[in-house]
Amino acid sequence: MFSRLHLKLAIVTLCFSTVFPLNAAAAAAKSEPLGKIAEQQTRHIATYFPGRMAGSPAELLAADYLNQQFETMGYQTNLRVFNTRYLYTSKNGKQSWRNLSATSVIAAHGGREPQQVVIMAHFDTYTPHSDQDLDKNLGGLTLQGVDDNASGVGVMLELAERLKETPTRYSLRFVALSAEEVGAQGAANYLKRMSAEEKENTLLVITLDSLITGDRLYFNPGQHDAKGFAAKSRDRALALARNAGIPAASRPENTPEPHCRADQDAFDKAGIPVLSVEATNYQLGKKDGCQQRAISRHFPLGETRHQSQWDNLNYLDHHLPGRIAKRSRDSVKILLPLVKELAGANK
Repeated sequence: MFSRLHLKLAIVTLCFSTVFPLNAAAAAAKSEPLGKIAEQQTRHIATYFPGRMAGSPAELLAADYLNQQFETMGYQTNLRVFNTRYLYTSKNGKQSWRNLSATSVIAAHGGREPQQVVIMAHFDTYTPHSDQDLDKNLGGLTLQGVDDNASGVGVMLELAERLKETPTRYSLRFVALSAEEVGAQGAANYLKRMSAEEKENTLLVITLDSLITGDRLYFNPGQHDAKGFAAKSRDRALALARNAGIPAASRPENTPEPHCRADQDAFDKAGIPVLSVEATNYQLGKKDGCQQRAISRHFPLGETRHQSQWDNLNYLDHHLPGRIAKRSRDSVKILLPLVKELAGANK
């Protein structure tokens, strides 16, 4: 879709704009209330990097921004470029492959032992897969992707900021994935590059996705959890939520897997314990449990994902006032102590 030359030209064009103002704020993390950094990052990413489709100029700019944030925190970072493709369907039904070059960002915090905990969130926005998608205004250049998935990335960045100087028994790895919206190709590429030893040493992958619109936070373990590690982490997260007075739940037993959790599914099928964190409402029994909330006049589909007219700051601030700040705070309140425990902080 976009050549690397075009991407580089886009960076040159935009490098003089003020898209990187949060470094100073991040440096004062310890004085910020929980969730404040996550909210700031969510708003910043949505505002300055709309249309973060995999392989687009906005995606590469966002990847550079995230890499800079991790570097400023002192992490060992890696920009991982990979080639992939997806099928596009025209109005006449003809399908064709579209090639792209996507970029994920990986930041590492070493531990004393080889095991690791991975915190992951995709940062790309929806890529239209058909002329029909374009007609429905799904994805595209104007999609801010506040909830899908600047919200998950914002929380991940706050966790990284608050844990950067914390000694841990196990390593922490923060992964901002691209190409989630084109068949979870970012997760597939990440898995492909993991050695058998690294897979064995991965205690848990925590995926953060769409933390705002849904009715409450959910912590859902994968199906392949031989040692019960993901389930135990789910139970601990729910206990932390109860202690903090935060409404949280887990997907009911025997509920069908939602088709939209592609990143979680990739690791789950590889036999790696995974815990999905999202805001939804499975008890509504809707089509797939993706980012669900009660149907209303302002949310006629019960979700905002992929919709440019809904998944933006103005709309969410107006119809869900205070929600971005609250969910950022609640997510960090639960996840920060959870990740510290999982990584064996100060042990």
